[in-house]
Amino acid sequence: MPLRSIATFFFMLLFVGAAHAATILVWGDSLSAGYGLEPGRAWPTLLQTRLQEKGFRHTVVNASVSGETSAGGRSRLPAALERHKPDIVILELGANDGLRGLRPQLMAENLEAMIAASRDAGAQILLVGMQMPPNYGPAYTRRFAQTFDDVAKAQQVPLVPFLLEGFAGQPERFQADGIHPTADAQPLVLDTVWRGLEPLLKRN
Repeated sequence: MPLRSIATFFFMLLFVGAAHAATILVWGDSLSAGYGLEPGRAWPTLLQTRLQEKGFRHTVVNASVSGETSAGGRSRLPAALERHKPDIVILELGANDGLRGLRPQLMAENLEAMIAASRDAGAQILLVGMQMPPNYGPAYTRRFAQTFDDVAKAQQVPLVPFLLEGFAGQPERFQADGIHPTADAQPLVLDTVWRGLEPLLKRN
């Protein structure tokens, strides 16, 4: 094969590989948007760094919005799926539903709709769960947390049961509002998400 043809061949391989680099869409609220943190300190940014370090060519798009509810996320998602065409959607919504005392059933319907839309767009889904503080009452907190498990089982998607696993009871890991993790806690959040995400990465 002539040298020019060989060079063209390898250029085409590089072009095709770049064109098919997988995209991870982080679809969450302030816990993923980096509320109260300096730029670059939120766990989705740390995720991009870890992917590169481990040899994954995925691109992370963090489209999380502070204050977002599952209903708001549901209404915005179709346009984001069309724009970013993600291969994986990390669905981290519901915390604001709980803080507002909304019915878990409504949250479940919104989560299921977002899972269906993501699936129709060709994406895999990682559902990320949340828990409410005990002052919301045992019945509500139990039902709220169970909703994520029920949705994951019904829709057959992997679940990270609790985004703040391992440090939720450590006040020093949270900002002054007691809700949002500090910069020092972001690697812990990433480790929790990574355990659910890594098996999906190997399929892309």
